Amino acid sequence: MLKINDVGPQAYRDAMAQFAGAVHVIATDGTAGRRGVTVIAACSVSDSPPIILACLNRENESNDLFVKNGCFALNTLASGQQDIATAFSGLTGLSADQRFELGLWDKIATGAPTLRDATAVFDCELIDSKDLATHRVLFGKVTGLRIGDTLHPLLYHNRSYRELL
Repeated sequence: MLKINDVGPQAYRDAMAQFAGAVHVIATDGTAGRRGVTVIAACSVSDSPPIILACLNRENESNDLFVKNGCFALNTLASGQQDIATAFSGLTGLSADQRFELGLWDKIATGAPTLRDATAVFDCELIDSKDLATHRVLFGKVTGLRIGDTLHPLLYHNRSYRELL
């Protein structure tokens, strides 16, 4: 029998840690500045037109750059890119410029930074954003796409990076 109880923030985070998710770096660049953040919360919304969503913490004011620039790229990391995931998580203390020195970056359509050796890249024009509780949900229309050579994604599960080989 299922027990009903109060769901506090720590219990919720512990349960969410059991989700296995692909690791991405969402990045933007434009007149407001350049920013990149490691995210797990991203998914497809539609294939016609192609739309994805990604969730960012609203409590970090630097994440406002995504809305101000009006574009972002979702870079799905490959199994050998844990160093990039860690750097863009903000836990290393690296500056934005130092983070972008890791990896090989270019641009496809919107001007957002795209990681050349990512498993997949979704270059997006921001079409909407919604603030809900602690997070902002970004909706992007995919205007550029690149599929990498590797089919081995980097995953995050139970608060650790994992490789699917």
